Amino acid sequence: MADAAGPGLAHGTRMLVTLAAAIIVFAGIWFARDLLAPAALAAVVVIIAHPVRRPLERRGWPSWLATTSVIVVAYLILAALAVMLVVASVQFVGMIPDYADELQATAMGIAEWLESLGLGDEAGDAAASAIEPGNLVAIGTAIADAVLGFATAFFFVLAYVIFMAADASALGRRGRVFGTVAGDAIGAHYFTSVRRYYVVNATFGLIVAVLDGLVLWAIGVPIPIVWAILAFVTNFIPNIGFVIGVIPPAVLALVVGGWPLMLLVIAVYSVINVVLQVLVQPKFVSDAVGLSLTLTFFSVVFWAFVIGPIGAILCIPLTLLVRALLLEPDTRAASLRRLSGDPHVT
Repeated sequence: MADAAGPGLAHGTRMLVTLAAAIIVFAGIWFARDLLAPAALAAVVVIIAHPVRRPLERRGWPSWLATTSVIVVAYLILAALAVMLVVASVQFVGMIPDYADELQATAMGIAEWLESLGLGDEAGDAAASAIEPGNLVAIGTAIADAVLGFATAFFFVLAYVIFMAADASALGRRGRVFGTVAGDAIGAHYFTSVRRYYVVNATFGLIVAVLDGLVLWAIGVPIPIVWAILAFVTNFIPNIGFVIGVIPPAVLALVVGGWPLMLLVIAVYSVINVVLQVLVQPKFVSDAVGLSLTLTFFSVVFWAFVIGPIGAILCIPLTLLVRALLLEPDTRAASLRRLSGDPHVT
């Protein structure tokens, strides 16, 4: 009996030690999130841009020139992201003064409506304050501060990209990462999955953004380009991205057109996003991601808490990285891999 209990105790102790170590590691990541979040973003961008290297080297380009091409492609991706964020922020902040009176009237109308339902003054004031001009100005200021913070972090991202692209070249030549040798099957699968995930999401995000923006422009919702950019960005946030993307234009539609326009915006977003993001897109990303719905939703909340808002966009590759490092090399973790949704476990 003692021998039978021994392995069970050892396994339980090992699990506790692993859990304690994970807590310490993630606590350290949380404390260093201002440094690690730009590094994570740079790593994902380099992974996406790295395939540019192979055809260039096959054509005889020197390694340094192929590395430079990877860096240029990565910088173009980052530049496009930065331009979208700056344009959206400027448009949103500039819109607030133009609709101050409408925002105030809508806020008062919501408060009176809630009070007529017997919800009391506090409930009415709390609900109405969400779209009061003063609060929206504060939100606009916070967005401007966030853009400034992003610009500061952007410098580190640019530097990380240079070093990571150079390291990827050196390590790739040794066949350790970014390679196709048999011993690197797990790493090769991870990098391929991350690239496929973001390429598919960017493609569908662009389609959703164009359709949402055109519809909003056609029905008269102000600054449709901002909400189109928001739809594109939130498409990278699993499960809850659609909800985040629809709330601002729906509220603005309520301000400028009343409840009918607001309901129309919600209906249009629901049709477009449900058809593309729920019915079509998962068929293209399921093989690349292979995460259960529960774990996907948890990863959004977890990584957003650990490294900040960028964690919601990077949650899938980060979760896949944890699984690739901790579970996939361990033959005893097959049951945990099945629970995570890994489709490659027999």
